Order: sequence, then C-alpha cells, then structure tokens
Amino acid sequence: MLFRSEFVTAEFGYYGVSPWEAEVIYELFSERFKIEHEDIEQDSNFVSALRVSVPLSFNEEFFKWFEYRRWDKLKYILKEMKRRRGRKNSLKVNIGFGGTPAIEFLLDVEEKEIFDNALEKLDFVIELLSFHLNFENIEDVSKVIYKFDIPTRKWKMHTIYANNKKFVLVNNSWKMII
Repeated sequence: MLFRSEFVTAEFGYYGVSPWEAEVIYELFSERFKIEHEDIEQDSNFVSALRVSVPLSFNEEFFKWFEYRRWDKLKYILKEMKRRRGRKNSLKVNIGFGGTPAIEFLLDVEEKEIFDNALEKLDFVIELLSFHLNFENIEDVSKVIYKFDIPTRKWKMHTIYANNKKFVLVNNSWKMII
C-alpha cells in the first residue's frame, strides 16, 4: 500500500450535494488519492453536480487498483443521489480520467432508470475502448468525451479534441467546431 505522501492527486468538486454525500464520495477516493477541491461552475439547469478528475488512465488496471468494490460503492452512492433528487435535470455527473487520450464521461440524463443503467455500463466501455479510439481521419486525439445515448442505451463518443480543435459526432461523422 502506498503511503499518503506517495498518492497521486485527484480533483473533486460539487454543488448542491449534501455534506453526507460529499463525505462518502470523498472517503472512497481519499483511500487511494490525495484530494484537491475543485470549484465547479453552477449550471442553472441542474439541482446538483459532481465532478471527479482522476489523474490515471481509464483501463482495466485502474479498476483493479481502485478495487471494483470501491467502484461499486461509488455507483451506488450516485444512484442514491439521483433517487433522492427525483426526476428531470436533478444531477449531473462528470468523471474524467487522465492518460492519452484523456477520457471523460458526462452523465446528465433525466430518468432515474436510465441514469442507473448508464452507471452500470460505464466501466464496460473499457472493452470497446481500443475500437472506439481507432480514428481514421483524425490524428493526435488528446481528449474524448462520452455521453450516454438514451435511444441505444450505450455510452457513445460525443466530443473529441485533436490538434487544438474540437470535433462533435453528427450523423456518425466527426464535424469540426470552430
């Protein structure tokens, strides 16, 4: 086990989150990371928001090191947060991972059942990651943002950043945004 001074630093920020919820999530991450508080901008469309930035790559080794039990607890807490807030745009969750490219998951769906389903499927993106990151016409991808696609009930790439440019997936084709 690493000594606390050897831990890498993760960023944790939120608004509209109860002290109990924040403490539970903080404790889950503080067992593996030094935690730095990150201020996040309040989005008037959401009652609550949570952002976690992990400086490690999104891969199987991360989940083994972080422990699946701890990851399952995080998913449970997030589901409970959604349940306690009800329907509509009550909770926005952003979980980012370092690495090349950086991988970020943005979960902002209204329905609790779909929200729960998205959380359960998040860690399964690893199985398709190498396929997803095989871009034909875009080089030097530095960041990929996934959003949960409600009609297909799958995590899909939504935005990528490459060569200081932003691309959004439109009709199964990457379009550069100026």
